[in-house]
Amino acid sequence: MSVLVYTESEQGKFKKTAFEVASYAKAVANQLGTTVTAVAINANDASELGNYGVDKVLNVSDSQLDAFNAKTYADVLKQAAEKENAKVVIVSSSADSKYLAPLLAVGLNAGFASNVVEAPSSTSPFTVKRTAFTNKAFSMTTIDTDVKLVAVSNNAFGLVESGGNASSEDFSPSIPEAGVSVQSVDKATDKVTIADAEIVVSGGRGLKGPENWGMIEELAEVLGAATACSKPVSDLGWRPHSEHVGQTGKPVAANLYIAIGISGAIQHLAGINASKVKVVINTDAEAPFFKAADYGVVGDAFEVVPQLIEKLKAFKAQQ
Repeated sequence: MSVLVYTESEQGKFKKTAFEVASYAKAVANQLGTTVTAVAINANDASELGNYGVDKVLNVSDSQLDAFNAKTYADVLKQAAEKENAKVVIVSSSADSKYLAPLLAVGLNAGFASNVVEAPSSTSPFTVKRTAFTNKAFSMTTIDTDVKLVAVSNNAFGLVESGGNASSEDFSPSIPEAGVSVQSVDKATDKVTIADAEIVVSGGRGLKGPENWGMIEELAEVLGAATACSKPVSDLGWRPHSEHVGQTGKPVAANLYIAIGISGAIQHLAGINASKVKVVINTDAEAPFFKAADYGVVGDAFEVVPQLIEKLKAFKAQQ
């Protein structure tokens, strides 16, 4: 009766979230006195999961699963959970997992807790801490169904290496008819993705135009960060909509979020509030973002950011 965890991969390589949910599953398994079984779909090397607490990997290799489909993936995970008699199933809070989790919960007749930020405070009853009201509060939620489904918030639990080894087993579930076919997928390959980034550098209308985005990209490159923007910026066509973060865009739960020239509308704050440290650079000392920020700089971004880049480069050169 293992704890089952879905470890996401892309083009054969595990995402950072895969190691975080594996770490979380190990913590739950330790509380329950059981083991961790991971489901890896079309992954090249599943052995590295052992370092994050996974005891066994169910390797699923099927070309029909090359393109993500929530219904199909949920069915595969349901079959894996039933095979392992798993009573606790762990997924991430990625965009893909948010689509498949409700379907998986229905398939397993499981209680589902999303946005979980800590290991269970109790396993009898099974109680977890979740964010609520767009990360403005926390909720202690009890799941009393026989099977329990937990979605872990990104960057909430962290990566915990345990130095173990994972056995591997080929698993060939029946693949249901998808009903949808993916013709092509276009992705940027030379940038850190917002979903996986520990640091996000975001710009707003205060940058005055797309021609000034060079310093945002340079700062992001120095920090190894992803670039993002506010909704007005993407609406104006200055940046692609894939970079729009906030309640109506992509949610961000980075370790460090740097907002440059963003006033801090409530919809934007709601989408980035889960970030651990928020830094704001703005000329307007009354900008709403300063009330939510951990650190704030009142100043002209065109003066502050170049100096910040220079100092960071000098610091890195000393390392």
